[in-house]
Amino acid sequence: MAAQKRPSRSRRRTKGKTAEGADERRSVIVTFKPKDKRPDGDKDKLEVLSEVITSEVNILNAGAVERGAAIGIAPETTAYDVDEYEAPIVTLSLSDDEITALEKNPNVAAVDDDGEMYALEAAASPPVQLPTAQLAVEDQPSPLAETIPTGVNQIRAPLGWDCSRGRGIAVAVLDTGIDGTHPDLSPNYRGGTSFVPGEPSPDDGAGHGTHCAGTIAAAINGSGVVGVAPAASLYAVKVLSSEGIGSWSWLISAIDWCIKRGIRVVSMSLGGSSAPGALEAMCNAAWNKGLLLIAAAGNTGGTSDPGVGFPAKYAKVVAVSAINNSNTIAPFSSRGPEVELCAPGVQVLSTLPGGGHGKMSGTSMACPHVSGAAALAWGGHRFSSNVTIRRVLAKTSDNLGVPGRDDLYGYGRVDARQAACRLTPPGGVPGIP
Repeated sequence: MAAQKRPSRSRRRTKGKTAEGADERRSVIVTFKPKDKRPDGDKDKLEVLSEVITSEVNILNAGAVERGAAIGIAPETTAYDVDEYEAPIVTLSLSDDEITALEKNPNVAAVDDDGEMYALEAAASPPVQLPTAQLAVEDQPSPLAETIPTGVNQIRAPLGWDCSRGRGIAVAVLDTGIDGTHPDLSPNYRGGTSFVPGEPSPDDGAGHGTHCAGTIAAAINGSGVVGVAPAASLYAVKVLSSEGIGSWSWLISAIDWCIKRGIRVVSMSLGGSSAPGALEAMCNAAWNKGLLLIAAAGNTGGTSDPGVGFPAKYAKVVAVSAINNSNTIAPFSSRGPEVELCAPGVQVLSTLPGGGHGKMSGTSMACPHVSGAAALAWGGHRFSSNVTIRRVLAKTSDNLGVPGRDDLYGYGRVDARQAACRLTPPGGVPGIP
């Protein structure tokens, strides 16, 4: 499975002939100025693009993807159009000459090189066998039972199920896909899409996304494990390959898909040490549309650069660090002023493809605990905004470090029961938009 640190490739090259005979293209993210701020304000951004580039490009958007069009089957000739005022973006592959022409175009705000992001898993353990029958907490003496993982119990999710189980709250897992046939996941699985070239199905070929999905919403079904929000709706949005590697352009496209699909919670157990400015614009647009974005802080703890990675670093994204079952920060966990909440991320038990179960470690595993808690909170406060749910999660968290917010634990360990059952939503919380 992919770890966070990999050789950096800031310019992804794709082979193929352009209309002018060039033998190489570069994957880029083109951000246009808002339409009312362009010199050619009467022109759509795709018109501007068509006047500059000479390549043959098939342009797709969220609607086309929803209808079954496969993004990325031929990445050198396929583009994705983000139709948002705050994020007028097109991702595509172009020749150097075309890129230069766009950089000089007064209607274009920026042309960023695409880059790589990774699944934020620190370690995985061999698959485990689980008993079946009634509910019991992991590692506690009991008759044979359906298992509540230690992390799910640690954030007090079962105590909140009388208030909410997240029913009807749509959670998108932006990851390696989901095994939607897994018995623990199939009751809540609602399908999805893929933005990974060569992997058109949202099925999980790696295990990382399925593991995250189980922590969020594994159903109470008499066997296996139970997630934080056991009735939430799960959507698989594949942005990482079977090797756990993805491109920022795929993530931008996926977030746009989530906006158009009406997703409430976006769970991102992925990241990188740098990202194009267009990604922040996309995250801001999603936040302003009412989505709650939650991301793993990163696994750089103990390195010379232990800071929070992207997209967790952005102000409109909830950054999650990892703790162990003793409520102490995990050595591998990234830390910094952007950390907002913490959750269990060491030896987390959850679902694996093929109906199995296993343990993994990483801030990747902490992130879905918070995503599940967000679904519970939204289920308990159904007419609330993303702003309110974010404040509820922070205000009801269990402080683990110094009073207030700190670089290791943020506001504290997420408390799913308090978030779901609190009767009066809090007012403003310092440091939260």
